[in-house]
Amino acid sequence: MSSFEYILLTIAGCGLVTWLSRVLPFLLLKKMTLPKLLVEYLSFVPIVIMSALWISNLFIQDLGHLPMINWDNFGASLPTLLAAILTKNLLVIVLVGIFSLALIQLVF
Repeated sequence: MSSFEYILLTIAGCGLVTWLSRVLPFLLLKKMTLPKLLVEYLSFVPIVIMSALWISNLFIQDLGHLPMINWDNFGASLPTLLAAILTKNLLVIVLVGIFSLALIQLVF
């Protein structure tokens, strides 16, 4: 087997596994109903994931020192947070975050 075929099969296999890991839960849960307590618990997962991503990008880890604030991301998060409070629209929030970070990096 040539290296091209090996790489192609690896990419196809990874794609299949990724697709199955996203589709199988939907197929399995389509026929079942989850307990109300579990559904309520799972409703907090997106909030927790977004908070973890935000906090992890808000700080810069310097080996041997305390984490420092990433001022670009902090500055971009302020208008983004304001957009989130005012609109509660994910598209607007993402666009405000992207444009404010781009503007900060362009200016500074």
